[in-house]
Amino acid sequence: MTQDHSQLAASVGDWPRTLFAVALLFSVFQIVTAAFHPVSTQILRAVHVGFLLMLVFLSYPGWGRGRPWQPLAWVLALAGAATSAYQWVFEADLIQRSGDLTGADMVIGLLLIALVFEAARRVMGIALPLICGLFLAYGLLGQYLPGDLAHRGYGLDQIVNQLSFGTEGLYGTPTYVSATYIFLFILFGAFLEQAGMIRLFTDFALGLFGHKLGGPAKVSVVSSALMGTITGSGVANVVTTGQFTIPLMKRFGYQPAFAGGVEATASMGSQIMPPVMGAVAFIMAETINVPYFEVAKAALIPALLYFGSVFWMVHLEARRSNLVGLPKDQCPSAWGAVKERWYLLIPLAVLIYLLFSGRTPLFSGTVGLALTAIVILGSAIILRVSSFGLRIAFWIALGLLCAGFFQLGIGVVFGVIGLLVAACWFLKGGRETLLLCLHALVEGARHAVPVGIACALVGVIIGVVSLTGAASTFAGYILAIGQENLFLSLVLTMLTCLVLGMGIPTIPNYIITSSIAAPALLELGVPLLVSHMFVFYFGIMADLTPPVALACFAAAPIAREKGLLISLWAVRIAVAGFVVPFMAVYDPALMLQGGGWGATLYMLFKAALAIGLWGAAFTGCLQRPMAHWERLLAFVAGGSLILAAPITDELGFVLAALFFAQHLWRARRAGATAA
Repeated sequence: MTQDHSQLAASVGDWPRTLFAVALLFSVFQIVTAAFHPVSTQILRAVHVGFLLMLVFLSYPGWGRGRPWQPLAWVLALAGAATSAYQWVFEADLIQRSGDLTGADMVIGLLLIALVFEAARRVMGIALPLICGLFLAYGLLGQYLPGDLAHRGYGLDQIVNQLSFGTEGLYGTPTYVSATYIFLFILFGAFLEQAGMIRLFTDFALGLFGHKLGGPAKVSVVSSALMGTITGSGVANVVTTGQFTIPLMKRFGYQPAFAGGVEATASMGSQIMPPVMGAVAFIMAETINVPYFEVAKAALIPALLYFGSVFWMVHLEARRSNLVGLPKDQCPSAWGAVKERWYLLIPLAVLIYLLFSGRTPLFSGTVGLALTAIVILGSAIILRVSSFGLRIAFWIALGLLCAGFFQLGIGVVFGVIGLLVAACWFLKGGRETLLLCLHALVEGARHAVPVGIACALVGVIIGVVSLTGAASTFAGYILAIGQENLFLSLVLTMLTCLVLGMGIPTIPNYIITSSIAAPALLELGVPLLVSHMFVFYFGIMADLTPPVALACFAAAPIAREKGLLISLWAVRIAVAGFVVPFMAVYDPALMLQGGGWGATLYMLFKAALAIGLWGAAFTGCLQRPMAHWERLLAFVAGGSLILAAPITDELGFVLAALFFAQHLWRARRAGATAA
């Protein structure tokens, strides 16, 4: 395991006991409701938000740093719990009088709105509450606006009913997704991280690429891509794998800004990397009513192109600056790392199989989480058994359990976990593993807070937009500006995503733009899934673009460099992230949306070639340093392949062939002259 008993005890001891208990109860509630469904979906959403509010007010101060003032913290936390209790106790009455609010309903509804706004301000700053506040003001006062922006007018009771009760406001689809899929996958990632998955991925990447040209940076790209398969969080990737990879890159000659840019760019790609992807993928699947498998399938090739682009840029920069890798004897064995912790891959493999076999994310997440607990507890027992024969018997039994998992009832599975917990409790050294699992439950609840609060607050936007019909008005403006020019509409949508992303996380960015911009793209003939993936991708890119660039500023203290300089490098490295969405819109085969395998392979080849050319143009190096006219030729050739106009593909292939032929000839001649 990655931490010993004393380290875990110290880390758990950092939590106040009451906060620890609330977080643990939160995780237990989420697991029980996912496994047994004892409450209605409305109560699930309400209690989920109630727990989120409690955790925020007990752990985040109103101003500055440090711990919150306890008397006020408890008042606000209990008020948050009261809003969920009210929904639970009076569920039947609220359904019967839907839309006809009593005085108590108004008080609870207004209290819930105020608490969610304040919780979001404490967790994410003022930007997102300010944007949502503007939408709220539009719902209340929009009838006084001129022209098409005006709506018919809504009373305070209608706004409160829309936002605080029912499933189109604070308890809308994003909150439902947060309370089900997202929380389970966050717990899944927390368990694997605590069990040593980060070290497994890092050692594996280090063993494969650490000794190659530019090895440390390539390790960053590969480890971040692998971590992205279980975390789906860009900033979390930066602060975990970045603690190791950024200092390693600096030690071997990379500029601090470039090292931070590589880690930030690779980490943000975790949100588009199947099978888990980011929270937005689950929200998208629910929003457009398609299986999660379809979203992951559409993201697969663009994700590979994204990470391939980052890897290529790192390789060219290493060649340009002659940056060598680590000595091979200092790199761990890649397969040795897998051999040591191979059992941690079992839940991930099962999760991938379930997701891509058409099972629901809720079922897949529940199974993956249960298997992770069984594997961690079972391996702890097995590794402490001295007899080789007993070890083999344990592994066979564990394998049979995993193989027969789908035929067992969930009660039987929880019974098996209970037996394993009891065995660990009485086994010498086993309590360390139990403490690890306990810590994973609490850490999972803590990691769920920013995502959950963002999902709840953006319900204000969803509620107001659905009540007033603002989405169709905005879509009309985009259509009017772009007329029938799809490219102009795409650029406007991209700029909207990037501007919104300057102050808010990816989840609310996607929800806002998918509500108001994606319908316009759909009207212009862009397929539904592709239009939503387009705004999703540029919501991610917003975390890399200046001036805010959240992921880059997260890397700044580790790299000891200004976040703005890291951001400028990140934009260069992530060029594929800006290009691929446009290519997918003009030819959806890149996202496996029609056209057959022939069209998909052609688009993959063309996109990879364009990315390769642009990588050479931006770094100024291929086989050797390039002249300015060579860089311009590579840029034009890549641009021609990206454009979807008549004969541009043919022109791009001709220019690419010309570029490679003359560059290789000049490189060979320079080598012969030097010899």
